[in-house]
This record gives sequence, C-alpha cells and structure tokens, in this order.
Amino acid sequence: MGSKPSTEVPPPKTEVKQPVPAAVQDDDEPDEWDKRIFSTGCAEENAKMTDCYYEKKDWRACKDEKCAAIPQAATIDDVDPQLAAQIPMPGANGANGYTNGNPSAAFTAALTRGGSNGDGPEQSAIDWSSSFHGLSTTAFSPETAAVLMQPLDAIDIEIKPDGIIYLPEIKYRRILNRAFGPGGWGLAPRGELVVGEKVVTREYALVVHGRFIAQARGECQYFSEETIPTAGEGCKSNALLRCCKDLGIASELWDPRFIRTFKKAHCHEIWVEHIVNKKRRQVWTRKDSDPAYPYVVAKGAATRS
Repeated sequence: MGSKPSTEVPPPKTEVKQPVPAAVQDDDEPDEWDKRIFSTGCAEENAKMTDCYYEKKDWRACKDEKCAAIPQAATIDDVDPQLAAQIPMPGANGANGYTNGNPSAAFTAALTRGGSNGDGPEQSAIDWSSSFHGLSTTAFSPETAAVLMQPLDAIDIEIKPDGIIYLPEIKYRRILNRAFGPGGWGLAPRGELVVGEKVVTREYALVVHGRFIAQARGECQYFSEETIPTAGEGCKSNALLRCCKDLGIASELWDPRFIRTFKKAHCHEIWVEHIVNKKRRQVWTRKDSDPAYPYVVAKGAATRS
C-alpha cells in the first residue's frame, strides 16, 4: 500500500519586532572638547587631511604635502639683521668646531656697549683693572661729604690687645651705603691674589658711581691652605678701609692726638690670665667690656689707663 502524503501544515511564522532606535539627539552646540580642538587648529588640520585622503587615497602623500605647507619660523635675520650680524657663527667644522675660544670682534663690541641696540648713545666699557676714569673730576655734594666726614661715635671704636684702635670694616660699608646708596660703590680688583707663605695680598680700586676714587693693597694672614679663601675676604676688607682714608672716613683713627685722648678716656691696660695654661700678659681693652676669650682678668693685678 502506498503512503499518503503528509497533510501537516507548518506553523505560521511570528514576526519579531525590531526595537526602534532612539532618535539621535541633534546637538549643534559644541562641547568643551570641541572648543579645545577648534581653538588649537587640530580640527582644521584633520579636515584637510581627510579631504586629501579622499582625493589621493594615500596618507603618506597627504602627510608630505602637509609638512611642505608648514611655513618656516621667522629667524633673527628677519627680526633684527643688525643683531644677527653681531652674533658669532660656528666655523667650518660644524657646531662643535669653533676655530678658537675667543669671541668675534663684533660680539665683543656688542657686549661692551652695555646692551645698547644702536638707537641711543653708546657707552664704552671701562677696564677697572687699570683705568683711573673720573679721578678728581668733581667734588661730592655737601650732603654726601657731611656723611663721609662725620665724626665717629666713641661707642663704635674698638681697640686691639696691642693698643691699636680701629673701626670694624662693616661700619665702613655702612657709611658708604649711607653716602652713596647700596650698589652705588664697589671694589674692583687691580690684580690677582698674591699668596705668600703666611699672608695674602691683593690690590683693589674703590669705584663710586662710575668714578675711580682710590686704590690700595689689602693684606691678611692665613694659617693653612684651607683658610686662604677666608683670608682673601679679609684682604678685600683691609683694602676697603685703606681706600676710605681718601674719602675722609674715620680719619680720626690716624690722628695721634685723638688716639691718646680716646685711649685715656675709654680704654685701659690690664693683666689677663689664659684660661688653659694660666699664663699672664698685659692687654688693652675698653673700660666698658671684658677681655676676649680665652683670657680673663687676672686676680689681684693692677690696672693702668
């Protein structure tokens, strides 16, 4: 017997509804990132690269075209040709190959003009290691002279153990600052530091407002090689107080009559004893101060004014 054909009916297909995509919000206002991109010019460059790619289909060609279109930066020759001519250029050996270590004459001349660009009056440089520029050209004002030659206060004068009276070097600097202002004066070395067996010396010139005032050789003792830099500073201070004599500062300290009067009124010679070895010696001190360490006043010793 033959089989009967199947009469089964396939089930109806159910339609699956696809979700409707949400409407894309059209926001024409640029956000913070868009503002940053447009402000830096990246958006414009990106648009140009995209247009170039659609035309040539080659990113490398577009990149080369973009680099060739970048304008060259302005050089110093474009801004200031005169200044460019004053700058020394490297020699034929390249960046590391200067023919010598000396700057060109044009560059040296530019430095000696003190930064002048050629528009105003030029000021020639002064070699204070040998120059006497401005010596005795004009006197200082009466107000400045009064500060320089003001009589010393007795409280400022000190005395050494050997009886020599002096003014501390910092007080010379204070007088100069009151008279000329900080930065209105300076010490210019007139030679190298000479180091002897026990002493260092160097010559300095006192310069005030661009004028040579005086010169003197300072000296200072040293006890080891490690103390040579400190002795060099002491040498400078010693030269300063010697130069200040020409300005009339503390001129009383070289007046014999003033020295005798001051020592009689404010100083005395006493016996002192060393704290460690108990040795005694006579030293000069001010009447209103005690002996300096390592000495103390010896007991039962007489005092002589």
